[in-house]
Amino acid sequence: MAGLRIVFMGTPEFAVPSLKILVDNGVDIAGVITAPDKPQGRGKKIGESAIKTYSKSEGLNILQPANLKDESFLKKLKKLNADLQVVVAFRMLPDVVWQMPELGTFNLHASLLPQYRGAAPINWAIMNGEKETGVTTFFLKREIDTGNILFQQKEKILEEDNVGSLYGRLMDSGAKLVFKTVKAIESGNYAERPQKIFGELKKAPKIFKENCEIDWKKSAEEIRNFVRGLSPYPGAWTNMHGHHLKVFDVLVRKDAGSRDPGLFEKQDQGIIVNSADNKLELLEIQLEGKKRMKASELLRGYRWPS
Repeated sequence: MAGLRIVFMGTPEFAVPSLKILVDNGVDIAGVITAPDKPQGRGKKIGESAIKTYSKSEGLNILQPANLKDESFLKKLKKLNADLQVVVAFRMLPDVVWQMPELGTFNLHASLLPQYRGAAPINWAIMNGEKETGVTTFFLKREIDTGNILFQQKEKILEEDNVGSLYGRLMDSGAKLVFKTVKAIESGNYAERPQKIFGELKKAPKIFKENCEIDWKKSAEEIRNFVRGLSPYPGAWTNMHGHHLKVFDVLVRKDAGSRDPGLFEKQDQGIIVNSADNKLELLEIQLEGKKRMKASELLRGYRWPS
């Protein structure tokens, strides 16, 4: 399959399978646009994006513009003479970029649009206790995440899912949907449909550290969804005895009611916290300055206040 010349735009790990499936199936990748290298980790060592690492291994043409409106970049992009642009987990594009190819630019989004438009759709779907989500391909337009839908694929959210497990499944199903969309556009066998909003429109804004604090006055189930919707990254957090504590996994205890929301108790080498309606057991945690571990491990060397 080499009929269309495609420019692919993406940065993180989530985008790699989508680019790989195109490469593996012989799609003509005229160029790959990804973020500039930047300092990463505690040592602030300069690192490259997951897409750049993969693209180098395949000998693809890579562009890393700091400014998508820069004239020199736009000239280089135009010279690639792409028929179609594919965007997966990239930044917002200026009109001059997404309007450039004759066949347009489509994006892969990790939700069933129009629900969960925004930067963190996987997190918010779990935090809100949804039982189903999915992936969507749609043509870009000026208003973010609002363009005409091309294809969608549903995905169940399991009771045991957190962001990490659901991210992996949506990453893989998204790649297949990207390939399906490219093939359909090449053959002309597709139909666009406008996004229609029925009932409440749920949004998925970017998540910041200050939004990740656990509110123990909520129900146990709401807290459980909140924790798994932020696990493994960026991580829900709370304060325990004056220490910053990240919480990655909890269990709702069915054996007792609750009192004093936010009260921590030590029970049989476990850490129990009260919510508005029930108790939760902390399973995986990370005390500030320590590694991630099971709560029982932490208690072996932790002096519990009397």
